[in-house]
Amino acid sequence: MKRRFTGIWPALITPFRGGDVDHAAIQKLVHYFAKAGVSGLVVCGTTGEAAALSPAERLAVLDTVIGCDTGLALVMGLAGNNLSDVVAELRVIQSRPVAGVLTPPPYYVRPSQQGILEFYGAIAKMTAVPLILYNIPYRTGVSMELDTLRRLAGLAAVCAIKDCARDIALTMQLIADGELDVLTGEDLQIFSTLCLGGAGAITAAAHVRPDLFVRLTRLIEAGEWQAARGIFYALRPVIEALFSEPNPGPIKALLAQAGMIENELRAPMMKASPELEVGLRNHLRALEAFETPVPNAVAAAKRQAQQVFLPQAEA
Repeated sequence: MKRRFTGIWPALITPFRGGDVDHAAIQKLVHYFAKAGVSGLVVCGTTGEAAALSPAERLAVLDTVIGCDTGLALVMGLAGNNLSDVVAELRVIQSRPVAGVLTPPPYYVRPSQQGILEFYGAIAKMTAVPLILYNIPYRTGVSMELDTLRRLAGLAAVCAIKDCARDIALTMQLIADGELDVLTGEDLQIFSTLCLGGAGAITAAAHVRPDLFVRLTRLIEAGEWQAARGIFYALRPVIEALFSEPNPGPIKALLAQAGMIENELRAPMMKASPELEVGLRNHLRALEAFETPVPNAVAAAKRQAQQVFLPQAEA
């Protein structure tokens, strides 16, 4: 069952229109990502507002993405704190052509490390598709420790980890171990994780100029560190802006500005503030003008990024 998970995997938003899932907008987004050359998509993760969707809605979103027939690999989010419900949903998901499922520890209950092992062990016994661990303690209330992760890596079903622990020592050790594909889930750590030898990223920010995120990974793979760094300097301000208010509000605002979706979320998630919307519009214009730096031109790229993103002095 072991397979590789590498490159850029956008965490797909779930667009709404009039309170319902907008399946036509999903189709547009999927083709948009396929054209950019991403490795695959993560469907119904945190960015997809999965917690606000019913099980039937989550499955309908997945079926719409599958129906786009783009050839993109698909990972489905699978979260919950009731193990029997999680396994029941897994049975339905794995009847579809998915590349894997992305699963965090059970949220809210804050299990012990042994409890985490038993939770994933039960899922691993039932899954027919690869399992991606999701270490995100600021959402689940519990962090998976290194020894726990190493033991889970020994399960045949476990192939990769979405790393949101914000612990660089843990990240480096997992990469050094070489047992799991380490995919950062912290967008500001994409460049550093890839340079350290990580496999890729599951990223919300890649809704904006996914082609630049793909180019970034390919330059690093080719050893063109300076050109890759130039791209990251250009992307960094928009990444910071997208996470300055709760995700996915800012992403939906930006996509709505581009005419791709309606700017609609489900409560308690809120739209981006008017002030942030203005800033996002400026960031989008700047990225449209950005030119990918050639190798050995990082200094010029830094100057270009500064000229584009730093506020201009008033006359």
